[in-house]
Amino acid sequence: MDALTLQGVCHAYDGELAIDSIDLTVGEGKLVCLLGPSGCGKTTVLRVAAGLEPVQQGRVFIGESEVARPGASTPPEERGVGLVFQDYALFPHLTVTENVAFGLKGRPSVERLGTPKQMLDLVGLADLAERYPHTLSGGEQQRVALARALAPRPRLLLLDEPYTGLDIHLRNQVRDETLRVLRMAGISTMIVTHDPEEAMYMADHIAVMRGGRILQQGTPSELYNAPANAFIAKFLSDVNAMHGTVEGGKVPSIFGCLDANGAAEGVRVDVLIRPEALSLSSEGGRPATVAAVRLLGHSSIVTLAMDDDGSELRARVRGMDAPAEGDKVSLALDKLQSFVFPCADPTSDE
Repeated sequence: MDALTLQGVCHAYDGELAIDSIDLTVGEGKLVCLLGPSGCGKTTVLRVAAGLEPVQQGRVFIGESEVARPGASTPPEERGVGLVFQDYALFPHLTVTENVAFGLKGRPSVERLGTPKQMLDLVGLADLAERYPHTLSGGEQQRVALARALAPRPRLLLLDEPYTGLDIHLRNQVRDETLRVLRMAGISTMIVTHDPEEAMYMADHIAVMRGGRILQQGTPSELYNAPANAFIAKFLSDVNAMHGTVEGGKVPSIFGCLDANGAAEGVRVDVLIRPEALSLSSEGGRPATVAAVRLLGHSSIVTLAMDDDGSELRARVRGMDAPAEGDKVSLALDKLQSFVFPCADPTSDE
């Protein structure tokens, strides 16, 4: 049974559609990421699922129970849903223990006393139980917010950009800790994020949104290896973008003919090539000159000027394997990491 189901959900603000015909499920014990750029509607989907926004069209189910349809909505506090917001929303005048216990009002005293300690043990903060939020680091505050959301043992946990305010090292640490806690607790989870790497790292299932609609959903490997359109390919990873025209079912390129991916004869297409699809050697490929090298640590981005037409491409190589600026190299393409899509705007050069 699925923990969350949205069927044909629409919602508008002041007459302007924010989300349109959203169909989405979160399986029992699974982690789903809603991924997309700012303003695409992903937080509105989360707020509708939580009951913070009404359903104007469609239906929402938590398990088998319908919790929202037009004109009828179960209050958020009765949905069995835990929420973690971007700013964590901790109460500054309450201790860590009191914050975690806040959602347990009305529960038996044994549960109100014992559950906060269990949750703080789970997130590794038992020694900070009597501290106040302002004395905690950003990562510690995030884990307190997670413990508070988990304390009532919700069937579904919803997190809205939970790592946005953390620096990159702390973000990675807290993300790993959160993932460990969620797996241990077995809680069905939906996370809103604009970070493709974060989504692919954490999720069992990703739904990519743009303009209020879900464009494609599937496992991280399905989306990465078979993006449905150019927007998704570009959003999930860096690409070299160029154009071509379909001729005889193929697209001529500097690396020979590429499969047209079903595009019609004569259609102008986007050709997208990931930097890691390009391999450098001393001979056997297309001749190029190294124009620039940027070391990123674990990898380097190499900018290459193609000798035949002067166009530039970026290749990604292992950090210490990069050639020097000015070196002559040969370039080969892994066609499995190149994608062809009809141009959304055939008149554009972008």
